[in-house]
Amino acid sequence: MLVAGAFLAEFLSQGQYAPLSRLTSPPAREPFPVQGAAVDRYVPAGLRGGRPLVLVHGFTPEGKDDPRAREAAALLARAGFEVAVPTIPGLTRGRLRPEDVEPVVATLAARPGPVILLGVSVGAGPALLAAADPRVSDRVSAVVSLGGYASAFEVLKFWLTGHYEYGDVRGRAVHEPELVRLFVRANADLLTPAARAELEAADPERAAQFLATLSPELQRYLDGFSPVSVAGDIRARLILVHGRADRAVPYTESLRLAAARPERTTVALVGVMDHVEGGGAAGWQELRDFVALWRVMYALIGAARTSG
Repeated sequence: MLVAGAFLAEFLSQGQYAPLSRLTSPPAREPFPVQGAAVDRYVPAGLRGGRPLVLVHGFTPEGKDDPRAREAAALLARAGFEVAVPTIPGLTRGRLRPEDVEPVVATLAARPGPVILLGVSVGAGPALLAAADPRVSDRVSAVVSLGGYASAFEVLKFWLTGHYEYGDVRGRAVHEPELVRLFVRANADLLTPAARAELEAADPERAAQFLATLSPELQRYLDGFSPVSVAGDIRARLILVHGRADRAVPYTESLRLAAARPERTTVALVGVMDHVEGGGAAGWQELRDFVALWRVMYALIGAARTSG
C-alpha cells in the first residue's frame, strides 16, 4: 500500500516529491541482450528478482536513452519491477510502422513469463500489438496503456484536424501548425508530393478532405498498426489509463479500445494527468483520481512484490 502511494506521489509530481526514491536504493541499469533490438534492463536493488515488466516508450529521438524513459524505468524498478526498455526505431523518428512491434516481441520472448507490458503514449500501439501476437501473447499477464491509442486513423485525424469523437463524446483541440508540419514530414514516405503539400498547409479543413478520400491502400496500412483491429486477440488483462484533458492523444481512444475488448478491461479516466505526466484537476476530484490510480498500482506492485 505504501509503495503504491509513494510511487504515485513521485510520478504525478514529476519528481518534485520523491518519497519512493528516498525510501529505496537506485536500481542497477545494464544492457539486456535481445537479438534484433537495443534493450536496457533495470534491476531492483535488494531483490532476488522483480516482476518482469517491459516498458515501451513514446515519441523520443533518444529511444531507451531518453531521460524520461530512464526515470520512469528506474522508478518502476524501485517499486519492485525488473524493467526492460527496448528502443522502438520508428518512435525515434516521429513515426510509427507495423514493424515497430518487433523489438517488443523480441524483448518479451527473452523474458521469463508472465510479463507486464506498459506502453506510454503512442508506444502503447506496439505494446498492444505485441500482446496480441501469437508468438508471445501467452507470456503477457497485463497490458497497461498510459495515454495510448486504439485507431491509427482516428489519431491521424486528431493530429491533422484537431477533431476527436467516440460515441456521444466529441471535441476539438487546436494544434500548433509547425507541429503538424513536423508530423507530416516524418511520414512523407507514405504521401504523394501533392498530398504532402496539402497537409503541410496545416489547414484542418483541407486535411479533413484528404482523410475523407483516403486510398484503400493507406487505410489498410493504418489498420496494420491499430490495436483496435487485434483487440480480440489480446489474452492479457487490459488497464487503460488516460487523462481527460489529454491534448496529444484524446481519451476517446481508450474508450474505443475498451469497447472493442470489454472483458477483463479496466478504464481509468483521470484529471490528475495531462498526457503521460502529472497535472490537471485539483480538489476532491484530484483525490478521487489518485485513489483510482492507486488501486491500479496497488494491484500491479503487489503482484511484483509477491513474485520477487
